[in-house]
Amino acid sequence: CTSVQTSLCQILELNKNPVEGFSAGLIDDDDIYKWEVVIIGPQDTLFEGGFFKAYLTFPYDYPLRPPKMKFITEIWHPNVAKNGDVCISILHEPGEDKFGYEKPEERWLPIHTVETIMISVISMLADPNSDSPANVDAAKEWREDPNGEFKRKVARCVRKSQEMAFD
Repeated sequence: CTSVQTSLCQILELNKNPVEGFSAGLIDDDDIYKWEVVIIGPQDTLFEGGFFKAYLTFPYDYPLRPPKMKFITEIWHPNVAKNGDVCISILHEPGEDKFGYEKPEERWLPIHTVETIMISVISMLADPNSDSPANVDAAKEWREDPNGEFKRKVARCVRKSQEMAFD
């Protein structure tokens, strides 16, 4: 199966059987490698009520290598860099982790789909990994005072995401 066939199959499957918590589709019908996703902030989390837009950019050798994910909507989270890049094991290149932090089975595997990526990202929103942060400041706030400054910054991001969703 080529990367184009794999992507088309996943789009058709998601359109036929939508998954709760996110929507996904092509940014431009002429480019199968660039997707837009909207994640609905998970219930019973600080992100509840938010609409967080992100781009998934697939490499030409997908599914052998993982896509890159970047939030376009501002989001304050230990595992999202300040520029929006998502840092989560499932999106890391396959194989051994040169730092020894992740097991190979936690990293990218060709069996992963847009659905498994999104479920992992939704889980990440609900349960940040502050041991391996992409945003050190957010991780520090999450560890030291999750209901203080961290909560205030997330609430501001949720409000902004709601305003942007209805523009």
